[in-house]
Amino acid sequence: MSKYRVVVGKEVLVFAAAHFITFGEGGCESLHGHNYRVGVTLTGVLDRHSLVYDFIALKRDMEGLLSELDHRLLLPASNPDLELVETGSEVEVRHGDRRYVFPDSDVVVLPIPNTTAEKIAEYLGGRLARELRKARADTIEQLEVEVEETPGQSAFWSGPHRA
Repeated sequence: MSKYRVVVGKEVLVFAAAHFITFGEGGCESLHGHNYRVGVTLTGVLDRHSLVYDFIALKRDMEGLLSELDHRLLLPASNPDLELVETGSEVEVRHGDRRYVFPDSDVVVLPIPNTTAEKIAEYLGGRLARELRKARADTIEQLEVEVEETPGQSAFWSGPHRA
């Protein structure tokens, strides 16, 4: 049986966000931002219309997910090196002697351990997989998400559509 791939490229899927990542031994980057670019590849068989998945729908699905992250600070929910306190109107984050306080509306707390490009790609891939299941996209077998922090510096995640 033939396999096909559809790709929505990084030129049309973009978001700007701030983050920092923690390292072992108590290390932590300074707060900084990126103009992230995202690419998505869907692999599968053709449906009765000779499509793996509609490009326009894929672009719309991803733009919706990325809009949730755009112009926000991305924080990891499950990082053992960070202390997060959400008060309803503010989010306070502490790492060692560093303390930041942000308006709640400027922050997205992601269900990941660190805001690396790898984990952001996995998060987006999981969210997209759920959207594809809702759309009953049964022809898709595999999906891949690329998150580019800067030109030439990307991380990839791939997994089954039904993960």
